[in-house]
Amino acid sequence: MKTDRSEALFERARKVIPGGVNSPVRAFRGVGGTPRFIRCGEGSRLIDEDGNSYIDYVGSWGPLLLGHRHPQVIDALREVLEVGTSFGAPTEREIELAELIRQAVPSMEMVRLVNSGTEATMSALRLARGYTGRELIIKFEGCYHGHVDNLLVKAGSGMATLAISDTVGVPASFAAATIALPFNNADVVEQAFRAHGSDIAAVIVEPVVGNMGCVPPLPGYLEALREITARHGALLIFDEVMTGFRLAFGGAQQIYGIRPDLTTLGKVIGGGLPIGAYGGRADILAKVAPSGPVYQAGTLSGNPLAVSAGLAMLLYLQAHPEVYNQLDRRSAELCADPPAGMTVNRAGSMFTFFFTAGPVVDWETAKKADTARYARFFHWMLEQGVYLAPSQFEAGFVSAAHTGEDITRTVEAARAFFALP
Repeated sequence: MKTDRSEALFERARKVIPGGVNSPVRAFRGVGGTPRFIRCGEGSRLIDEDGNSYIDYVGSWGPLLLGHRHPQVIDALREVLEVGTSFGAPTEREIELAELIRQAVPSMEMVRLVNSGTEATMSALRLARGYTGRELIIKFEGCYHGHVDNLLVKAGSGMATLAISDTVGVPASFAAATIALPFNNADVVEQAFRAHGSDIAAVIVEPVVGNMGCVPPLPGYLEALREITARHGALLIFDEVMTGFRLAFGGAQQIYGIRPDLTTLGKVIGGGLPIGAYGGRADILAKVAPSGPVYQAGTLSGNPLAVSAGLAMLLYLQAHPEVYNQLDRRSAELCADPPAGMTVNRAGSMFTFFFTAGPVVDWETAKKADTARYARFFHWMLEQGVYLAPSQFEAGFVSAAHTGEDITRTVEAARAFFALP
């Protein structure tokens, strides 16, 4: 593949943007080489500035569940551009989106729109502390909840890829307010509550982890978190920024039958535009300003562009529930029959190819993966026109735009790699 244009742009970018990118894993630091600068997307495809075409399994890190430039989303954006992009004042569309979210995710009795997943988790934790009057938070190793100071403790995602310290730039007092525990181990959660129960405001968890690669919960694990938090008067927060509306219309909590106290959303509810939301029990949300004393604000929260794109996406999914069966079927085809020495984790249309014999159930087992071999695999697939996450510790995503031919070509390319001497 020609990469002259991407190489020139990357060199230019490094002079004005830290590392040449506006989010760390885009730099290909985990796999080496030059990141591809993208010109456009269409359906299941990305086209880079050199004209190379790729089958895209990153999907803007999850939100493009219907693929790039879905007609219903594009039409909604064209319509709203005729009336304005931001008002800093309420609009009817905000109510419609909140009502639709509440209908899909019944645990979210009230909803506050924000601008990103990071904002959503930051706000949910502040609300949990304000509601309970407690300060400590439990999170899990390898789970990434945005670049919130006190959550950058044993976080996954780009920090795992780049081996960045947990606390550079984060005051020690912030990190001390967070207890990081192994994922998929209910016993250590019970122990933490025995030691600090009266001080723990909340447990925050990705119900299916996507930021140390895709790691589903073991049977009974989420149920244990629900029981322990309820018994100790702490809140259970599901970070469904990645899983919300992707695993099912009602998110992971619909799949696993768990009702958390608070939920954070992002990604899909903007149809590809920046947005986030947090919500939950009405008595808890009543504490948010202006109704209550927990302050949170945002000029662009609920802006017409993101809200309209999100409405178009969710209304399409509501009208076409068969999309989820299609996603599951295509994903199963993609992840079938892994070679020896590889573990494939999948939850719905989320997946990760781990270069380890596995199983992978937490950060300790995920980090046993052979990252050097993953780097070779990544570049092989890229040269075959398949765009995967440029890190072993990220999830991949299948979209409704992926065709049977896309899956077949991807599997054939992967098999060719594993047949190499």
